[in-house]
Amino acid sequence: MTFNINDLRQRMEGAVNNLKEEFSGLRTGRAASSMLEPVTVEVYGSRMPLNQVATITAPEPRMLSVQVWDGSQAKTVEKAIRDSGLGLNPIGEGSVIRVPIPELNQERRAELSKVAGKYAEQARVAVRNIRRDGMDMLKKLKGDGMPEDENKRHGDEIQKQTDAIIQKIDTMLKDKEKDIMTV
Repeated sequence: MTFNINDLRQRMEGAVNNLKEEFSGLRTGRAASSMLEPVTVEVYGSRMPLNQVATITAPEPRMLSVQVWDGSQAKTVEKAIRDSGLGLNPIGEGSVIRVPIPELNQERRAELSKVAGKYAEQARVAVRNIRRDGMDMLKKLKGDGMPEDENKRHGDEIQKQTDAIIQKIDTMLKDKEKDIMTV
């Protein structure tokens, strides 16, 4: 087994990319189908992204339309959207669910900021878990005979990478909060 910082860096960047996707779902202003990307639905015994069980369109600036492919799952999809934490109140009409996008008042903006903060914290936790995996690998390699100074150097590299990625997440969160609060 050999130590590879690039593997850890790639996994950390994956957490950042995931955060970007989740932030794109926190759109402000106009309705966009990507707003519902973070929503997952419990169907057929497993959790699936909403876009794998329905077609999402934005027919009007303040309205999303969700066409559920299997009409028997419409109530489940409606409930998933309502419980997503996005503050949306879907209206079911058979296999079509209309999702009005509420005007963003200060209270709603603060709510979206909290959701953004929650997404950022999940990304930070993921990065810390990857850091822990790397440190565990180093412990194992040290036990297998890796020299002390090389082990310490790799440990410092992991910590430096972790700090840089967490800083990037914090900057992304600040930018998103600013975007949410000033539309």
